[in-house]
Amino acid sequence: MTQEEFQLIAHSIPHEPGIYKYFDEEDKLLYVGKAKDLRKRMASYFAKTVDNFKTKQLVKKIHHFAFTIVDTEQDAFLLENALIKEYKPRYNINLKDDKTYPFIVIKKEPFPRIFFTRNKINDGSEYLGPFTSRETVRELVSFIKYYIPLRNCKLPLTDNNIKKGKFKVCLEYHLGNCKGPCEGLQTMEDYNASIQQMRDMLKGNLSTVINSYTEQMQAHATKLEFEKAQILKKKIEDLENYQSKSVVVSKHLSNLDVFSMLRFENMVYVNYLMVQGGTIIQTHSVQLEVKLDETDEEVMEFAIGSLRDRFNSLSKEIILPFDVKFPDESITITVPKAGDKKKLLELSQKNVNYFQEELRKKKILHLEGKSDEDKKKVLFELQKYLQTPTLPLHIECFDNSNFQGSFPVSAMVCFRDGMPSNKDYRHYNVKTVEGINDFATMKEVVFRRYKRLVAEEQTLPQLVIIDGGKGQLGSAIEAIKELDLLGRMTVVGLAKNEEEIFYPGDSESKKLPWDSDSLKLIRRIRDEVHRFGITFHRNKRSKGTFKNELEGIKGIGEQTANDLLKAFKSVKNVKLKSEKELAEIVGLSRAKLIVQYFNPSNEVRN
Repeated sequence: MTQEEFQLIAHSIPHEPGIYKYFDEEDKLLYVGKAKDLRKRMASYFAKTVDNFKTKQLVKKIHHFAFTIVDTEQDAFLLENALIKEYKPRYNINLKDDKTYPFIVIKKEPFPRIFFTRNKINDGSEYLGPFTSRETVRELVSFIKYYIPLRNCKLPLTDNNIKKGKFKVCLEYHLGNCKGPCEGLQTMEDYNASIQQMRDMLKGNLSTVINSYTEQMQAHATKLEFEKAQILKKKIEDLENYQSKSVVVSKHLSNLDVFSMLRFENMVYVNYLMVQGGTIIQTHSVQLEVKLDETDEEVMEFAIGSLRDRFNSLSKEIILPFDVKFPDESITITVPKAGDKKKLLELSQKNVNYFQEELRKKKILHLEGKSDEDKKKVLFELQKYLQTPTLPLHIECFDNSNFQGSFPVSAMVCFRDGMPSNKDYRHYNVKTVEGINDFATMKEVVFRRYKRLVAEEQTLPQLVIIDGGKGQLGSAIEAIKELDLLGRMTVVGLAKNEEEIFYPGDSESKKLPWDSDSLKLIRRIRDEVHRFGITFHRNKRSKGTFKNELEGIKGIGEQTANDLLKAFKSVKNVKLKSEKELAEIVGLSRAKLIVQYFNPSNEVRN
């Protein structure tokens, strides 16, 4: 759509608040925007003074548009966020966070249960959260159930069922974890009071729970029920200890949200802290991709709307590093200069800086940087630590593995310029080695790999990593010597689980700095060769390429073999077990068959 074409229909656009949508020739939604004045805002895209390259590219693709009038600027803001979330238009800011987060559910039912879920459904239940950590939710639910007696059964506790005496209290009641609403031993009012205590705990407000327990403890003490009073005293001490470990900024602060941001080129990093009762109860960082060179204020406004909606925030105050004209006039925007609110903002900024740095390191590790310098930075560091004569642009890593103590196979992965080169990955079925012999297996596959590269006149890697200890490294070196390739590649061993580097002939290992990108790259290569090898095993097993050695014993079927492997973990361990130990799993007759198979000329082990 040209400027002239827009001018012909501009008069039909009202001077009202609303949202507008731009579409291309194929009726695909390109962009959603909001405006206090629709005509003025939409006309700004087609003005001759527009010099933004990305905006010009958008305008060139606009074929037609649509708009919706709303009552207020706030309504436009909410509708814009909803449409962006649903349709994810190409030219809108992209919130790069598609994870699902768990909620704690208060089920809509008599004497409601609480549990956590990732699926939020419209069943009338109350969903608290979401929470950014699954582990935190599990800990919270366990913590709540320990300190607040709530039922965890699925019984339909209707008034009619309880009055008819259909249910009996279970062990949870006798343990003090439930007050027995199933037998009418707890009223709905008392149960709902416990639910409210649970809400308070999730909001970081433990004082109401502690005060309630203190009153109950004193009542038990007055009645000389000292054991019950002691139990409550212990819970109060635990709650106070838990409270002291929470991130409490100030008990004088009300509920508020804190946002900070860091901008780099077309990427923006935002941190969000949810504070309730002076305690930080949520913290979350996101990455946003800016498409049309939006200002910091526009990006922040978008982030605030998206994250407050996601985490169901109702706070009436927002702490920001700079002023933003927020559409909701009931919300107070504060740019603090000092005090507790300033400390909160600094904490949020610290989190967003850390988040951006971690993403940067991850990109370097996976070499997704935008320049060759970024891509090779980690390789220069690796060359420095390993003292390789040339930059390790081509790295290969070998690993041996076996299935339940049998059927050895090997895998090799290849990294070029620090990135996986999947087309160069290789699997190896061991051909010349009898039984399980890691050293001989490593020698065979290394020999086969580089004999072929030499025969095909392909380039050799600058760095070869042998996943294993000194024995496997020595075997690999033997193969390389036989091929007369010694000195043409740097070959090192990587101790399993220790992340220590071994050089041929050295008695001492070398450790790379624990926080270095070069060590992270080596870890990634190691993990990739493990993954590739395990996948090979699984595929071979599913295709029946090899079967368990135990199934080769006459009278032993697949289920019996699986039972043995489940109990003893490997065929090797099964071989070492006595007839009596095997009989406990598969019975005496099968145990005799197994022992006789593995020890045909020996006496039976009892």
